[in-house]
Amino acid sequence: MRFAFLSDIHGNATALEAVLNDLQTKQIDQTYILGDLCFRGPEPKRVLELVQASGARVIKGNADEWLVRGFKDGEVPVERLEMFNKERDWTLGRLSQEDLDYLKNLPTELVIDDGQDLVIHAFHASPSGLFTAIDGDETEKIENELMVRDEADIYIYGHTHHPYVRSLHGKNVINTGSVGMPFDGHPLASYIILDIEDGSHSVQLNRVPYNREHVVEIYKQSGYPNIEAMSAVIYYAVRPN
Repeated sequence: MRFAFLSDIHGNATALEAVLNDLQTKQIDQTYILGDLCFRGPEPKRVLELVQASGARVIKGNADEWLVRGFKDGEVPVERLEMFNKERDWTLGRLSQEDLDYLKNLPTELVIDDGQDLVIHAFHASPSGLFTAIDGDETEKIENELMVRDEADIYIYGHTHHPYVRSLHGKNVINTGSVGMPFDGHPLASYIILDIEDGSHSVQLNRVPYNREHVVEIYKQSGYPNIEAMSAVIYYAVRPN
């Protein structure tokens, strides 16, 4: 079996299209999308349409939760809250109530066995919540907060926008990176392919180029708030303000 895992599209339909086109060449059996579909990008509606037409199994991310119910105290730095609310309002103006209901009702985790000899636990940030940021070098947190389902052989998530693969205690912990907004200085869309055969598996990190200039132009033409910061993210793969 060959599975694809992608996450953190963030309204970047151009990047998502490039990844989906790349997947067409890879003979994928099933695609999984690990949340953060629409918020902070210039084409939230088109992303949702592409996701729903893809046949992927989808879970919720923190940015999806934010669109549905807004920001709670402590989730966003106070100095950034006004801009986040402007970006949220802009995005909500392009989504329907049906779209928001879809985001609201997404599950928050998946346990995948599909008749294989390996069990995969997939989630957005951590099994206990959508907002916990755990990086690849935080071994103790990975052990205590990510590797909580003992029967799983593979743990896979997104949220940090930094892809990695680590082996711990005979198991693999994988971060998909981000399709629409990498933060690792490598501004290509990121996703994971997982091959499983006869109880063994291999992991492949893929980076896909797309037309970043086109995405920035869509930001500008659409009147998106915070264009300068978001353009820097697209061009240079840095964390936005």
